[in-house]
Amino acid sequence: MSKLSVDDQTEHERAARAARSDLFAEEDHAPVEIRLVDLPGLIALWSLAIIVFLQFFTRYVLNDSLAWTEEIARYVLILVAFLGAITVTRKGTHIFLEFFYRYLPATAGKWLSVAMEAMSLFFYGYMAIIAAELAQKTRTKMASAEIPKSLVYWAVAAGLAVMAFYSLVWLIRKMRQKPEDVVRDIEAHTLSDL
Repeated sequence: MSKLSVDDQTEHERAARAARSDLFAEEDHAPVEIRLVDLPGLIALWSLAIIVFLQFFTRYVLNDSLAWTEEIARYVLILVAFLGAITVTRKGTHIFLEFFYRYLPATAGKWLSVAMEAMSLFFYGYMAIIAAELAQKTRTKMASAEIPKSLVYWAVAAGLAVMAFYSLVWLIRKMRQKPEDVVRDIEAHTLSDL
């Protein structure tokens, strides 16, 4: 076998580092940022994991499943969705179609983004009101546990209200930004997902 020259070795090392950084992309990721408002969603997620593990363990290992795990897991999954969506709304990382922003002028892109944020604000706010009304009308308890179902609806209403608040924050932020900055933020959001 022939030996590689020094230039070839350094070229191979550079290529290997580049491939490693493309594969792992360690330096591209910011540290995970968890705020107090994110904790209910994380607690619901870990609670769901524990309940589902308990359900699996008692059913398939002990061959005597707990009756309450099925229903409670269903309601906790609802909480995971609505409380976890708070984090996504706070970060402004809900999925959306950025295709149109690329072909619109910057001013039109800004106002389209503002309109979408206003629609989100209206939707979250209206659904929070509906969820609160449903929680007030619900008098039944869960079938397998003596827990009022209205607690789940109140948690959903609270999650939607917080999402409406963060949507309002994003709406104000986008209205104050220059059109080029709004489109640049959308493009940066798109590229950060690749």
